[in-house]
Amino acid sequence: MASFNIVVLPGDGIGPEVAAAGVQALKTIGEVFGHSFNFEEKRIGGIAIDTDNNPYPEDTDRACLAADAVLLGAVGGPKWDLGKMRPEQGLLAVRKSLGLFANLRPMDVKASQVHRSPLRAEVVQGADLLIVRELTGGLYFGKQTRTETTATDECVYTVAEVERVARVAFDAARKRRNKVTSVDKANVIETSRLWRETVIRLHKEEYSDVELEHALVDSMAMHLVTRPTTFDVIVTENMFGDILSDLASVLPGSIGLLGSASLGATGKGLYEPIHGSAPDIAGKDLANPVGTLKSVAMMLRFSLNLTQEADALDAAIDAVVESGFVTRDIGGTASGSAVSKAISDKIRETALTAA
Repeated sequence: MASFNIVVLPGDGIGPEVAAAGVQALKTIGEVFGHSFNFEEKRIGGIAIDTDNNPYPEDTDRACLAADAVLLGAVGGPKWDLGKMRPEQGLLAVRKSLGLFANLRPMDVKASQVHRSPLRAEVVQGADLLIVRELTGGLYFGKQTRTETTATDECVYTVAEVERVARVAFDAARKRRNKVTSVDKANVIETSRLWRETVIRLHKEEYSDVELEHALVDSMAMHLVTRPTTFDVIVTENMFGDILSDLASVLPGSIGLLGSASLGATGKGLYEPIHGSAPDIAGKDLANPVGTLKSVAMMLRFSLNLTQEADALDAAIDAVVESGFVTRDIGGTASGSAVSKAISDKIRETALTAA
């Protein structure tokens, strides 16, 4: 029996609800496959500002550094919009502390999901892509200044930062369909010119077997909604990746369906759905847990090296979604907790059948 220590950061809004779904799934995996998951809950985001006057308290940081993996719900909300401290600062802080420089956001549109997409079936059916977003550089981590009449945000990238995230993208492409699209704004921005030059050199030196193409971020936004099936792995800088991954999230019908993994050099990761805290539906059991459960599957695969268990969770998610037992954001009537329970039940049912 393997034992793992998981830190849970429920956060704000619907965060506690979807985080609870993730914990339930891990407990089910432990029950079925004979593993032990030890959970430690800590504060982050707005709730931590209220209780600790710090969006990322020191005891939260200590726990995350000691854990095998971290599960995050969501942070933010209108309550803290005008404050000097923002909940999102907690998210940036945990990424920086754990050295999580690559954010992986997979998106696919299965045949059973096509009717939920806002795009025509012939455009979106079969889309299967992975966005690799650089996570600790760029505008989000640059120096900021503000006066009454001006504001500045500094965007800085180094060759080393570009190389390490590009390697993640090229390595992922070798396991998928062997194609990388690097997105930048090299016709205008100097950091993008550095980005493109570095990716080209790395490709030539180490990854010439992988197909490489380049796209400007503005045209890429158009291509994602006009020909999404032509992309495999997309790699880009922090802000562009944030925007493009949210755009891609609507292709299968709801941002609530997609998870993410934030990884560094050590294998430890932060796992979270890509949606926000949705305060308008918090506490109503309406939140779609699928994005969190897909994130948990990525946790099992990338940080805990439990491939069979990850496959079992992914299969259970797909089976329940394909059955139509879904939350209202994708046309269903089920509550979030009911969908979460159905997925756990499917894991048990499949295990019993296999036995």
